[in-house]
Amino acid sequence: MQRSGVAIAGLLALGFVLLQPAGGLAGQDDGWTTLFDGTNLDNFNPIGDANWELADGAVQADSGSGFLVTRESYSDFELTLEFWVDEPANSGIFIRCADPASVNDRNSYEVNIYDTRADQTYRTGGIVHIASPASVVMTGGQWNSYEITADGPRLVVTLNGMPMVDIEHTQFTEGPIALQYGLGVVKFRNVRIRPLGM
Repeated sequence: MQRSGVAIAGLLALGFVLLQPAGGLAGQDDGWTTLFDGTNLDNFNPIGDANWELADGAVQADSGSGFLVTRESYSDFELTLEFWVDEPANSGIFIRCADPASVNDRNSYEVNIYDTRADQTYRTGGIVHIASPASVVMTGGQWNSYEITADGPRLVVTLNGMPMVDIEHTQFTEGPIALQYGLGVVKFRNVRIRPLGM
């Protein structure tokens, strides 16, 4: 009797495992791709002279000027990442970059990271030249999270769980993603993307 009980329990456990969604226990196969996990920069091309280096699961820079540009191009997607900056830092997430060799806020959408920007209209949380952030959030000296969605003309930005931008704009439709170093201390980690509409 004891043996059959053990056998039944084993079969039930096996059935439970088999009924789990693919990758449900490990969080895989959900459409997300990790672009940066803290171990290498294989998915990026550096441009400029920023002194990017890997440290403590993040990529960071504190001098020079430049970008880490994805090797792949993206159109419609959800992007999540974490960033850490000091107070004077100037950085940003550039999406749908028209020219991966010369990234700027006129040939792509720049989701800004710049708490102390002289013109606060397009400070951290805003899209430079396009949309002001809904709230003022000071991000210096702590880890912060960005969720950026580009779905056709709709651009949505969420900072630390708070909605910042939700607009429609049609200037740029596809291109690589670029992480910027401009000033201060800038760190990125846990960069993930999930294509939409596939």
